[in-house]
Amino acid sequence: MNENSTPARLRREPGVFDAARTAFAWLVTGPHPVSLDGREVRGLPPRLVPLNEVGKLTVAKGCPQETRDAVWTALVTRSRAEGGAWTVACVGLALPVLLPVAAKLTNRFRGEVHDVHAAVLTGFLEALADVDLARPAILVRLRWSAYRAGHRALREALDAAAPVADLGSRAPGAEYSGGHPDFVLLSAVDAGVLTAAEAALIGDTRFGEMSLSEAAQARGQTYKATQQARHRAERKLANHLDALSENDQILPRRRRNADREPEKVRRPVSPRSPKSGVGGRGTRVPARPRPSRSTSEPGAVQEASSCD
Repeated sequence: MNENSTPARLRREPGVFDAARTAFAWLVTGPHPVSLDGREVRGLPPRLVPLNEVGKLTVAKGCPQETRDAVWTALVTRSRAEGGAWTVACVGLALPVLLPVAAKLTNRFRGEVHDVHAAVLTGFLEALADVDLARPAILVRLRWSAYRAGHRALREALDAAAPVADLGSRAPGAEYSGGHPDFVLLSAVDAGVLTAAEAALIGDTRFGEMSLSEAAQARGQTYKATQQARHRAERKLANHLDALSENDQILPRRRRNADREPEKVRRPVSPRSPKSGVGGRGTRVPARPRPSRSTSEPGAVQEASSCD
């Protein structure tokens, strides 16, 4: 959603991410900002590192995945044990990935965006409680949980707003999504075609900022193994989309044929009738009956020319 198309009330009205940004700023302001002890977190400088500095270090392109995971292990562990400021810290440090998620979900949505944004944040907070810290790519998995929660809220909003007449002929949100890659991946996960991990691998390496080598490092695999895993996932996705496309083409064709059927069932003209002219030529074995081309039945000529 661009600035010009956003209603003024939504542009002025602060949302959950504005509150999160403000709360995080309080944590890192003043002479004693909330910090991580770099001596206890592999990859950080061996000193107290303020959280805003931690954020800059972890989003830097050259930051190793091991360092990112070590930081997020420390943050999530403190959030689970102490809550409060450390949960706010997690949200504040995740804003660089949560904001694009929220923006992407509501980019073309003309309804109330704050509910969807709140669902994104709620999905992230819920994932903090059970994300597996022993597995790599912690923030990637937290982001994916936030995206799925926001997408569910968006689909509910679209279903509620859709005209009743459209519900039987169009999938909820089809006009909105426009084939956006993340929505396609989420639909494939909902259909059981892809696992969440496979969808995240495709989404983050094809449409996100994660390179395949970074994904391999995050998954604890070799580059080749990760490349093959993505290839298998993309093959499954392609087959799924091909099947959907084929169904979309077959069903409308069947509907069109069903609509035409009453027009095609016409009483054939007898091959020996005066109109046919066959009997006068002495033909003993009648040819296959054809629709009359008499000017009294112009529809017959039109129908013959429109057959597939």
